[in-house]
Amino acid sequence: MIAFFCAVGILVPTRNGMNTLDRIRLVRKALGLKQGAFASRIGLTQTALSMIELGKTALTDKNIKLICATFAVDEEWLRNGTGEMFGSISPYENELLAVFGKLTADTQEFILEMAQNLLKRQEGRKMKPSCDKASLP
Repeated sequence: MIAFFCAVGILVPTRNGMNTLDRIRLVRKALGLKQGAFASRIGLTQTALSMIELGKTALTDKNIKLICATFAVDEEWLRNGTGEMFGSISPYENELLAVFGKLTADTQEFILEMAQNLLKRQEGRKMKPSCDKASLP
């Protein structure tokens, strides 16, 4: 069994020689984020993330779940190295995440608001009843 024992600080490598901490670093680099930007998105400081990546601070279950939720990382891949890093997201979503992660916090907030407005418009169009001539009396 492949595992990461954070309680006692033992790292058991996966089949390809990578452990959970290596995969966190790989996710961060795949998204083009420096430690500070990656850490702030999951509520950590750059120092805290550095200590986790170096194995000097225990990686918590909460941090794993935050990384997966924030960056759309497949949890099974992050924990055990099986499957794909970003699961079943499309190449467009992958690229969007990479670009989004490089933007300032203000720009990210603006884009998120715009995306939410676009989604509301899109859903509003789906909700409107269609009126075709065949249904008229």
